[in-house]
Amino acid sequence: MDYAVSGRQAVRVTLVAAAGFHLFRYGLDRPVAATYALFAAVAVGGLAKIPGTGRQRAATVLRLLPVCWLLVVVGTYLSVRTWSAVIGMLAVGFALAFAAVGGPRPAGAVPGLQLLYILPSFPPYAPGTLGERLIGTTTGLALFIAAEALIFPEPTPPSYQQRAAHAARSAAHCATLLATPPYALSCPDIRAAGDASLALRSLTVPEAERPAGPGVRDRALADTGLATRTLLSRLTQLPAPPHGHAGPAATAVLQAVARLATATATFLGAGPSPVAAYEDLAGARARLSAVSLGPVGNPVPGTARAPDFPPAVLRRHAAVLEIADAALAMAAAADLAVRGRHAAVEVAQSRFWYARTWAPLLWWHRLRGHAGRRSVFFQNAARIALALTAARLVAGVDTLPHGFWATLATLTLTRTTMDETWRTIRLALAGTLAGALVTAGALSLAGPHTVVYAVALPVWMLFAFTVGPVKGVGWAQGLFTVLVALVFAQLSVPTWRLAEVRMLDVLVGSAIGAVFGLLAWPRGAHDELRHAAAELLRRAAEIVVATGASVAGGGAVVAASGQCGHRSLQRAVVLAESAYAQFQSEPTPFGGTARGGVVRTVDWQATLMAGHHTLWGSDRLLTPPLTALGPAAAESVSGLGERVAGRMLLVSAALDPGADTPTGRIPLLDPALEGSVTEPPGAPRLYYATVSWLESLMTDLTRIARGGTGPGQGRHAP
Repeated sequence: MDYAVSGRQAVRVTLVAAAGFHLFRYGLDRPVAATYALFAAVAVGGLAKIPGTGRQRAATVLRLLPVCWLLVVVGTYLSVRTWSAVIGMLAVGFALAFAAVGGPRPAGAVPGLQLLYILPSFPPYAPGTLGERLIGTTTGLALFIAAEALIFPEPTPPSYQQRAAHAARSAAHCATLLATPPYALSCPDIRAAGDASLALRSLTVPEAERPAGPGVRDRALADTGLATRTLLSRLTQLPAPPHGHAGPAATAVLQAVARLATATATFLGAGPSPVAAYEDLAGARARLSAVSLGPVGNPVPGTARAPDFPPAVLRRHAAVLEIADAALAMAAAADLAVRGRHAAVEVAQSRFWYARTWAPLLWWHRLRGHAGRRSVFFQNAARIALALTAARLVAGVDTLPHGFWATLATLTLTRTTMDETWRTIRLALAGTLAGALVTAGALSLAGPHTVVYAVALPVWMLFAFTVGPVKGVGWAQGLFTVLVALVFAQLSVPTWRLAEVRMLDVLVGSAIGAVFGLLAWPRGAHDELRHAAAELLRRAAEIVVATGASVAGGGAVVAASGQCGHRSLQRAVVLAESAYAQFQSEPTPFGGTARGGVVRTVDWQATLMAGHHTLWGSDRLLTPPLTALGPAAAESVSGLGERVAGRMLLVSAALDPGADTPTGRIPLLDPALEGSVTEPPGAPRLYYATVSWLESLMTDLTRIARGGTGPGQGRHAP
């Protein structure tokens, strides 16, 4: 954050906080309302980190108004006794922190909501002032909403839906080129497709635009990006037709893909439904599948004799069918993202399990999925709730002066990793000490002259909220120490000992935060995401082996491998998606190198793509009737499946932080499978469809290992 960005936000917060405070303190002589008006603005404008533009933040705060009122009411009545305040802090603190499962905006608002509950939960117990507290809170929030919406309006970045529409247009362009001579993409076309795909990666998307919520539309929009990236990847890797003859059936599919991608892009931009184009592609795909169905010279009973296609043609047919599947998934997900449960496209329950599920059930699914020690959301909520509870208990039992400050220090200084917590505390204590010295000198010089503090407050607030976010936590704590002194000096008779109390409170709050940061899961989201991704790849490897055996055996072992493995993989995909959503929803994710040397540039979405592709491809290949493979083809398929599964396990072992023998780094894999197993002569289309599926999984594994930017992949690879 640079000074221009923080300065604009500082102007908004300063105008709102100073206006509300001075209006009630000096205009209406309501010090309680003045306090709540100021801290309401500081909570949502300074402490909260709600992502997005000013108008987006204003809309978020507007929706949270009833929650803010409830927090003030509950905190006021529970402050009657220390024990009730402590229990309330535990319950409300956990509930607010756990609400971060709802996505980036709720997660960003949580610290501000915590402050709005902490403020009334301390003495004095004065339910008679509840009206003033609510009036002050409402005024501060209303002024903040107006300031965010009207002062320094910011341009809205492209939404994820717009990014997906752009990527779909890029896919349509590629499909059109591949359906017309010379049936190939140029380097600029491949780079453009890569850029469009890169724009859908979460790390390149502004936090407020990431589809990470639990609802149908957010889930579907995330799947739209996933399928669009898959489509771009398949298009850029489509092999050229042998001898320049693309074949009418394959060309018809690519043309239908181009039309559907165009229709999907238009639909995402508020155009008509892509249903007609979807049905057109489904029909073209079925015709291509029928044309290339069955072994050469040995048609499946009950079907017409298949043409004698050479292996290169069958291989290309299989790749084109993969492209069609990705395009169909993209259109179905886009329809769900725009229309929700009123989508017109019929979707497969296995792919879009959430499509017909009501919103409360999806929320329950998200909450239940994180109600366990493996969830970072649960860990963070438990950590901060226990720390705040301990701070409130110490403040109540020891009658700590201004115990509110100690609890606030616990809230603002506790981090998700122990190393970062210690670093933050060291800087905060140094900054607070410097601020306390400045405060003591200022209070000694100005004495009881309230007008000095009234004039200095907005100036110092503007300076603090401009410099603090840029300079870091040390500066922020020091400047905030002076700021709270200027506020409380206008509410009671000030003395230099106020600086001493502030220093003591920050020290107590820091110690409590450090203790609970050390005891309660001192790790960040990265390790949990690595564990979920590793489990997904282990389950996917099992499905790959089982599917290869089923295809090789002509379906004889389908019942044995059955749906049990598919259900396990589906559950692993759901858990990994939740972990990924949690990872990208963190308001302040840590960067750099994680434990084990795995860098943050790993393409986590490629892991999810590998899981989805494993499910989709396995379902497609095992759809009856299955073609019987000859001994050579069966051996080849089994061997290829085992090789791909083995490489999945290699990546899984590198990702898993709890592996017995962690490798420390993800191996760089060669995506090519050619030459690893001899290609059998006269193999049927099913063989080439299986090989195409396995090659696509190898592409996903390569992207995981290289983060989309490694050698052989390139920055522009989709």
